[in-house]
Amino acid sequence: MRSLLLGLMLVSVSGCGSSDSLSGRGGADKGRILIELDGAQPSASRGQLNLKGDTLRFKVGYGRNGISCAGSTFEEGWTPLGTFRVNAILSEDRFAMDPSLVNESGKSEAYLRKNLFRNMSSIDFKGDGETGEYGLGYISLAPVPATPQPFRFNTYDGTFRWYSFAIHGTNDPGRVGQSVTGGCINVGRKVMTDLLEVVQLGDEVVISSESPCTP
Repeated sequence: MRSLLLGLMLVSVSGCGSSDSLSGRGGADKGRILIELDGAQPSASRGQLNLKGDTLRFKVGYGRNGISCAGSTFEEGWTPLGTFRVNAILSEDRFAMDPSLVNESGKSEAYLRKNLFRNMSSIDFKGDGETGEYGLGYISLAPVPATPQPFRFNTYDGTFRWYSFAIHGTNDPGRVGQSVTGGCINVGRKVMTDLLEVVQLGDEVVISSESPCTP
């Protein structure tokens, strides 16, 4: 089923002139998402996913404060470099989460499946009256090797929610390819749809940059 979904995905991805995504051959290591950030020209930042020899390439945005070095503890506005593992996949139609995180939440998996992404999407982070700032989905990333992180399940503005370092969608496609996020990697609607179809718990994400990083 996964290979069928990938085949459909690659047929539908648009060509090299697209500002959102493009397809081709080779490049990425099998089973990894590779993301290359450009500190001097954010619009040149790209990600790619390779499965069975086919590559999906896509534009990404990152943190408004810039790029932090591998092994960093996450700080608001900074996007860390390094190797990460997918530990949760959240959308209206999909829920997957490491059992340890479910236990940490203090909620049942059924509750989280029904409510967590919806609750997260309902919050107006920017205070501009708009919600849905994670777009279609949220792919949480944990650093490898593990380093202390400030993420906790909590109640924010009366709503139970969670926040972590992640690849997520956006309700404003103009933000993709810019250095404007709270630290997460953002992608366009089509790319997030494709990633939600194929990404699995435990998949590896490598984020790198030739630009200087902040320790």
